[in-house]
Formats: sequence, C-alpha cells, structure tokens
Amino acid sequence: MLFYDSANPAPNPRRVRIFAAEKGISLPSKDVSILAREQKSPEYVAKNPRGQTPALELDDGTVIAESVAICRFLEALHPDPPLFGRTPTEIGVVEMWNRRVEMIAMNPIGQVWVHTHRFTAALPGRNAEWGEANKGHVARAFAFFDESLGDREFLAGERFSMADILLLTTVDFAKFVGCGPGDDLPALTRWHETVSARPSASA
Repeated sequence: MLFYDSANPAPNPRRVRIFAAEKGISLPSKDVSILAREQKSPEYVAKNPRGQTPALELDDGTVIAESVAICRFLEALHPDPPLFGRTPTEIGVVEMWNRRVEMIAMNPIGQVWVHTHRFTAALPGRNAEWGEANKGHVARAFAFFDESLGDREFLAGERFSMADILLLTTVDFAKFVGCGPGDDLPALTRWHETVSARPSASA
C-alpha cells in the first residue's frame, strides 16, 4: 500500500493524514509536489487520471482516489475508533455534515482559490470577478457552521468524526487562501481551537 501525499496547504491529503493519525494507522507514503506539478506527470496521471492528490495504491494495483473514499476504505480496514459513525443514525448524520462541508463551504473556497490566489495565476480561464463574488458565499457558509456548532462540541454530535476533519481542513485552507472565518463567530472559533489541539491536527 502506498499513499500519494502532498504537503500543506493542500487540504485533501491532510484529511487522510489526520484520519490515519486518529486511527493510529501508519501509511507508507510518497510526496507528490503540487508546486512542481508532479501530480500532472504522465506517471501519476496513469494512476489517477484526474491528476490530483491524494491517492492510495493498494498492493494489488488498485488505486483509490478522492480523500473521503480513501478514508472510507481505511475505516473498513480499521473500524475503531469509528469516524463515520457507529449506528445507522450516526452514520447518516456524519454523512449529512460531510456533504454540507463539501458543498456549502469547500466549493466556494475552491472558486476563490482558483480565481484569485497568486499560486493559481497561471491557470487558464481565471476570472477574478467570479472569485471575489464567491467570498460572500464563503462568509455565509462559516456563519452557518457557527450557528450549527452553537450547542455542541463536535459538528456531527458528541464525538469527533470525519465531519470535523473535513471542516478543520476546510477552515485552515480558507485561511491560507485569504477568506477564513471572521472573529465574530464564537462557536466556530471555539470548535476550531478544540479540534486544532488534537494531536492528529498536526499531521
């Protein structure tokens, strides 16, 4: 098994690193430099046609791409502690919050990243006006998560879960991009401090 990783600030490989750290899983890994565009090399694209990290190559040659898919595979191999929920209800709630993080927050943050950040200046089809327009969507997303976290410690309930991993890496990436949450979101700030203090957050 080989994990194709990329260094921070790339949020998606970090999701898998945090997940593995929470599980106590040691993943043999190979660094793929995004700055050097190694993820677009013919050798890597042959493994993951999307040309993105992360990817997990199994011993039989199967390649699993997409961060949440990799984490689901690892959860099936190492069910404890369960990070996708224990009961059918917990599993459904965790999945609901996973989807909300991806759709409500990560999608507009990605648009800000692609269309406004200096690191993506060479990408074709950039539209700075569109990127700036998405900053309002990002702010509303963080306000939504602040309100949602008002009465609980973790995003999907009483236990740390994959939903917290997704939101943590999303918030931190937004800060890097320049559209992080404001100081007027006390519940989100409190939650971020809590989950950032976990040893796995430094993975």
